[in-house]
Amino acid sequence: MTDVTGADDVLHTLFRSEQGGHEQVVLCQDRATGLKAVIAIHSTALGPALGGTRFYPYATEAEAVADALNLSRGMSYKNAMAGLDHGGGKAVIIGDPETIKTDDLLLAYGRFVASLGGRYVTACDVGTYVADMDVVARSCQWTTGRSPENGGAGDSSVLTAFGVFQGMRASAQHLWGDPTLRGRKVGVAGVGKVGRHLVAHLLEDGAEVVITDVREESVRAITALHPQVAVAADTEALIRTEGLDIYAPCALGGALNDESVPALTAKVVCGAANNQLAHPGVEKDLADRAILYAPDYVVNAGGVIQVADELNGFDFDRCKEKASKIFDTTLAIFARAKEDGIPPAAAADRIAEQRMAEARQH
Repeated sequence: MTDVTGADDVLHTLFRSEQGGHEQVVLCQDRATGLKAVIAIHSTALGPALGGTRFYPYATEAEAVADALNLSRGMSYKNAMAGLDHGGGKAVIIGDPETIKTDDLLLAYGRFVASLGGRYVTACDVGTYVADMDVVARSCQWTTGRSPENGGAGDSSVLTAFGVFQGMRASAQHLWGDPTLRGRKVGVAGVGKVGRHLVAHLLEDGAEVVITDVREESVRAITALHPQVAVAADTEALIRTEGLDIYAPCALGGALNDESVPALTAKVVCGAANNQLAHPGVEKDLADRAILYAPDYVVNAGGVIQVADELNGFDFDRCKEKASKIFDTTLAIFARAKEDGIPPAAAADRIAEQRMAEARQH
């Protein structure tokens, strides 16, 4: 008899909870290569679902499914707010990429994505890289985030960082009346693929930058390149930094929670990490403390703008122009939040939901 422990929890989330509403969830297994994956399609109202593939050693399969559901739902909102003709999807591969990732496993994964016939378009995420997408593309035409040598756009973190920077400029305009970070102290938690590019934008604009990262080599790489950057011992120390104007979470999600929000010294939160709000209600806690929150899925959309453009023949300048509009979108969200008397996260959701609802009516 098959053990289906936890299956009912998954079905409840899918069909009956507010976090559900997904169109399709596919469980994929290829025993020969060790592949275990979940592909979640939240919505195709605006077009084929688009979102990256996360490769991560989840503690349980249920945790992997929950992550795929949350991330794919987030992609629907991100793509809607970015003005893309794409719905939201996300995939997760279960396991440690350092030990189980092989070309054969990635090719098997690509075949599963291809079996969806274009309903889901994949790209990079945590644990997957441009070289991996080049492999996946060998068995699946609906693959973006590939290398320029293979017809792709390459590293999407460049425009992700640029978009976050535009969100910060909009936050500064809204709060301080001037769209510059000059003279502002900005704390960046996580200086990996996206964070390191963000630091460069901030320094170029005249900001004072403090960083932290769990990986010492990432910190050393930044300080070697930019000796003027200060280093905090850890995220706990960073969020408590005296005189901090902006906090930029650029690592994994859940950075804004019941412990971190009361400790924040910054007046603005604007970062690249996905799913920064640990649970519903955190956005109100931020508002109650008069901390301006630039919704994560709005400001970090530069990467998805880039990979979506690959499907039309990639043009960097065209993408950068689209990503620069994150400035205007962020300002519009702050205006809607003020008008409706709600936190910016709720305002962004309303605008995204309105666009998806209008698309379903046509």
